[in-house]
Amino acid sequence: MVRVFRDARARVARPARKVESQTVEKGEGEMFIGMREEARDRVRDQRIERVVELVPPEALLGDLPLGAEREQVVVKGRQDTGNVLERVDDRLLVVVGPCSVHDAEAALEYAGRLAGLAGELEDDLLVAMRVYFEKPRTTTGWKGLINDPYLDGSCDVNAGLRMARTLLLQVLDLGLPVGCEFLDPITPQYISDTVSWGAIGARTTESQIHRQLGSGLSMPIGFKNRTDGNVQIAVDAVRAAAASHAFAGIDDAGRPAILHTAGNPDGHVILRGGRGKPNCDPEGVAAALELLRAAGLAERVVIDASHDNSAKDPERQMQAIAAIGEQVGGGAAAIVGVMLESFLVEGRQDLGDGQSLTYGQSITDPCIDWEHTVTALEGLAAAVRTRRG
Repeated sequence: MVRVFRDARARVARPARKVESQTVEKGEGEMFIGMREEARDRVRDQRIERVVELVPPEALLGDLPLGAEREQVVVKGRQDTGNVLERVDDRLLVVVGPCSVHDAEAALEYAGRLAGLAGELEDDLLVAMRVYFEKPRTTTGWKGLINDPYLDGSCDVNAGLRMARTLLLQVLDLGLPVGCEFLDPITPQYISDTVSWGAIGARTTESQIHRQLGSGLSMPIGFKNRTDGNVQIAVDAVRAAAASHAFAGIDDAGRPAILHTAGNPDGHVILRGGRGKPNCDPEGVAAALELLRAAGLAERVVIDASHDNSAKDPERQMQAIAAIGEQVGGGAAAIVGVMLESFLVEGRQDLGDGQSLTYGQSITDPCIDWEHTVTALEGLAAAVRTRRG
């Protein structure tokens, strides 16, 4: 029997006490996880209440394999996205879906509708479904399906990873490429093989860890401008992610490893406004392109129609989409993509006890509903045709 003991919590100036251990079957032996029986360590892990074993990436990927057909959807999505960024493909990338997935059933219903609409508009739009599982918080709150899949604070991350990967595979089965934000630097080992476009959020774009992560991810990565509206930070992130890096992470077996990256040439800036002010207007776009030009980077932007570009108001998000479409139709080739926050039902709701939620409505940022989503995408497709003409 193999025993592994990990220190979890010991209070300074308190006597040692007996604590419970969790026994988990693993291979030929047993692994004891949690606190040691005699909590004597007065230096390490003073505020860690418990330690739970994280499933290794290779185990989850083995249980839920990508498979050849889904792999084709992912690879094609990445290639098409790269071509749109390079303007070899004159379509518009549209990343659209819920602010953050909290109900896999509703998200899959949404995906089914989106797959049909994406097929109708594929000559003009490259549609990827926004499937976000990690929610960055300014202070506190629900942190996303991976962190708290049961919406009750139990934080069963292993269950969350399994739910997330299962949903991603189901979306790929519909032929839809996936767009995803990466927040925790370990999470990509579990889901990144399913993702065709990735984003680094406004609160983490300045983080060296996330710039290094972006340099090693296998898909095009967008960096949002900071929450205060600073776009230079995102430009710097694109430059940093294009370079090679070495940083600590985990390998497929879950072992600590040093990851050496080649650099990501498909980085780009995402404009999301800041401090209540939009930057999706021609002046905001022009200012971003000037910064990219000064840095010697490709002059291209994706515009997030939500967040500070619409004050997180679904009605104003539709106005922002229309304004972006007007620029695209006017010949703005540097606008290569648009992000929309959209779900089955308009608006948002508080999580509460998680038992009486409106089906298909966001529990994070407000979204436009399905009917407005159809109108928005059809309008953007018309703008692309006008630009093409």
